[in-house]
Amino acid sequence: MSRIAKKPIFIPNNIELIINKQNIIIKGKNGILKNNFNKKVKVILEKNKLLFIPKLNYKKGWAHAGTTRAIINSMIIGVTIGFTKKLLLFGVGYKVSIKENIINLLLGFSHPIFYKLPLGIKGTCTNSNEIILNGFDKQLLGQVAANIRSYRPPEAYKGKGIRYSDEKIRTKEIKKK
Repeated sequence: MSRIAKKPIFIPNNIELIINKQNIIIKGKNGILKNNFNKKVKVILEKNKLLFIPKLNYKKGWAHAGTTRAIINSMIIGVTIGFTKKLLLFGVGYKVSIKENIINLLLGFSHPIFYKLPLGIKGTCTNSNEIILNGFDKQLLGQVAANIRSYRPPEAYKGKGIRYSDEKIRTKEIKKK
């Protein structure tokens, strides 16, 4: 049984929340987020808090209710505060620059890689080895960061590649004779 689903979400005053059966639209200062949720979970708005009640006699009801609560909570945080991901480049000659929402990556290939950021995601470079991504949609931000990281994931022997700022890479020891 999910304990997360039993906690209500308190809605700030600066957010507009629209519930239409299983479609939920959240409007805030950063933007608008929409999502469709499982029909087996009922979302109830009481005054300024959201409650989640699973359908009776449904085995995975509380699990789905907990997932629904977590997603709606991250949507509310996204439209009020926003999310940030930081990527670091490790390696000789690895560089990054951003112009007009297009990321230019030099990762040791014979050609540069251009990655166009989707709507809702903003990128900045503090130096040539660091990318900071900002957005209000947590899922989209994580997917964009994973796509950029996939061009050159960190390798196990020297740790060269693109990694998240909070990621720890376990390096292997070189084979000895």
